[in-house]
Amino acid sequence: MARKKQILVVEDNDINREILVEILADTYEVLQAENGQIALDLCRKYKETLSLILLDVFMPVMDGYTFLNRINEESDLSLIPVIVMTQSNSEQDELAALKHGATDFLPKPYRPQIILHRVKALIKLRETSALVNQLQYDRLTGVYNKEYFFQKVKDTLLDNPDEEYCIIGFNIENFKMFNDVYGVKEGDHLLKSVAQMAQERIGDHGFCGRFGADRFLFFQTQAKEKLDRHILDLESKPNISPTFSRVVTRWGLYEIKDRSVPVEQMCDRALLAADSIKNQYQHHFAIYDDAIRQRIVREQNITSVMEKSLAEKQFLVYLQPKHRLSDNKICGAEALVRWIHPEWGFMSPGEFIPLFEKNGFIPKLDAYVREVVCEKLGEWKKKGYPLFPISVNISRADVFQEDLVGQIEALTKQYDIDPKYLHLEITESAYTESQDQIIQVVNDLRDHGYVIEMDDFGSGYSSLNMLSQMSLDILKLDMTFIQNELAKPEEKSFLKEFIGLAHQINLAVVAEGVETKEQADRLRNHQCDYVQGYYFAKPMPLSDYEAILQKVLEQDQTK
Repeated sequence: MARKKQILVVEDNDINREILVEILADTYEVLQAENGQIALDLCRKYKETLSLILLDVFMPVMDGYTFLNRINEESDLSLIPVIVMTQSNSEQDELAALKHGATDFLPKPYRPQIILHRVKALIKLRETSALVNQLQYDRLTGVYNKEYFFQKVKDTLLDNPDEEYCIIGFNIENFKMFNDVYGVKEGDHLLKSVAQMAQERIGDHGFCGRFGADRFLFFQTQAKEKLDRHILDLESKPNISPTFSRVVTRWGLYEIKDRSVPVEQMCDRALLAADSIKNQYQHHFAIYDDAIRQRIVREQNITSVMEKSLAEKQFLVYLQPKHRLSDNKICGAEALVRWIHPEWGFMSPGEFIPLFEKNGFIPKLDAYVREVVCEKLGEWKKKGYPLFPISVNISRADVFQEDLVGQIEALTKQYDIDPKYLHLEITESAYTESQDQIIQVVNDLRDHGYVIEMDDFGSGYSSLNMLSQMSLDILKLDMTFIQNELAKPEEKSFLKEFIGLAHQINLAVVAEGVETKEQADRLRNHQCDYVQGYYFAKPMPLSDYEAILQKVLEQDQTK
């Protein structure tokens, strides 16, 4: 048996209330309140199930008009239909009730059949309206849902063939992280706040829709967009509230020039433009063009094959030797990854590494490189070759991997490698973003015997304070930093002093990107410990590096 719909009768006169209950009880479940305050409390309690309110106007504690004002201030109560009933049948009283937010008006005395028909009709109207809302509006934010937004754009373009329009897509930077840190409730609050901001910004010049998750869309006139473009270009933070002062948005514009393009594709292009500047902190606004399309398609193609490529071992480990400046002899190497795709050929690390860092694939690639290095070290150990330390990368994403230390320790034990032969490189940019986590992981690794190198020091994030806070063994000076300093006259460069400072806190120094004899000689004069660069050796396949080890072994045997 279907559950009866719920009606609230608000009437201070006991007899009148009993009459209404008797009229309604066969068809509806009836709640009763003798004044507006009790009625308001019941509305808040039963707001999910309450279908309609029958309301008297003149009551103690809280009268009917005050009650109407109060429920209209609460969005989840304001949609409940209200029929006002009074002794007066004047047009003035009816108008007053409607102005205060009543849905309908009935005079006393009660006429049972009229009441039942009005109640039934209003409940049906509300349910129909609710169904329409579900079909048109996003339940959380109140803006159009994706499907209705598409239809609304199509209709508007058909009705206004001569007007110029555009679509703007935007999303919230790092929304998933916000949700994880602050919780789903605060995440929903943020989405509602952003949607409200969007509707206020667009005003009567267009409309807004939610594409899904934290992604929204504007449809508006081109003239309005041109007025607003400088605002979108300069403002990264929507004006929401102090609570969300660190929220950053990215905006992408698609100008509608070809109306034969499907609306769904127009919206995708606006969002692609927004995605094209993700994590680019100096850019907040982008216009869709063919260059963006080609770049996004290229990234999607790379992403779609990365797992398969790793499984097929298309990624190769190269080693670039490091040399000791005191005697120019090899003393170690850095592991670098190269991707040789069967169709695309050589893939630049500058293209796929940033993409893998962005899409979360980099920990798998790093783990693969570490295992290849450990496997080779174990193999060379069995062959009796002299072993030199090999540096492998620990990325920002790796630092947050569960039991990273345990994973690395398991590798060195599996291949019977002394931890001192596996140097672990952490970039200084990782330290600036997650200091506490980095410090904890570094300390754990050093406690297990691993040597820690700070990579790319001087690349733009530098802080001497970090050197005093972290337990490091080796400082690798960034290639650009080294080349810039060596290009200066010696009296204007502070490279010598910097190397001396590192030595004072017991850090060995590696200089990257050394390409000439003059650079090597000057670094040697500055007491730099190690160098790495094309002057000494380029990155090479594992077989070429093994040949160097074999040659060193033969030289040692002839001594």
